[in-house]
Amino acid sequence: MIVDQIGLSLSQVAALLEALRRRGETVATAESLTAGLVSAVLTDVPGASDVVRGGLIVYATDLKAELAGVDRELLAAHGAVHPRVAEMLADGARRRCGADWGIGLTGVAGPDPQDGVAPGTVHLGFAGPDGTTVRSVRLDGDRHAVRAAAVRVALEHFAGLLR
Repeated sequence: MIVDQIGLSLSQVAALLEALRRRGETVATAESLTAGLVSAVLTDVPGASDVVRGGLIVYATDLKAELAGVDRELLAAHGAVHPRVAEMLADGARRRCGADWGIGLTGVAGPDPQDGVAPGTVHLGFAGPDGTTVRSVRLDGDRHAVRAAAVRVALEHFAGLLR
């Protein structure tokens, strides 16, 4: 199971999905750095289709604008790894997939910097019924470790928002 590779238990993810069910809400993702891993982890749980609407894999910078609606001027001025990009990815996922919540992830897994941004830099955006929030973190490890930790941190933070 994919969830095992991320450092979360299936019961943790199931509890997050159950929280959405109790609230009568849904979630969608727009993922760059993680290329669909958040959606894959969420859908490792049977019955996830009740609350997971879908997701956008926007690995290429131009797709962040085209599919998720990230402002092209923002991308040109600051690059793809920026807190506001994560916020706009989350909002884009929410709007484009017709979900109550959107989760957006952007960052640098490494091994090399991107646009002058160090590997391990990750921005997580969350858009919900009451607005948006961004959490920025610095994660250690190789490419796999950074991506796995980004998924784990995103889902743990999202679970906290649902409490």
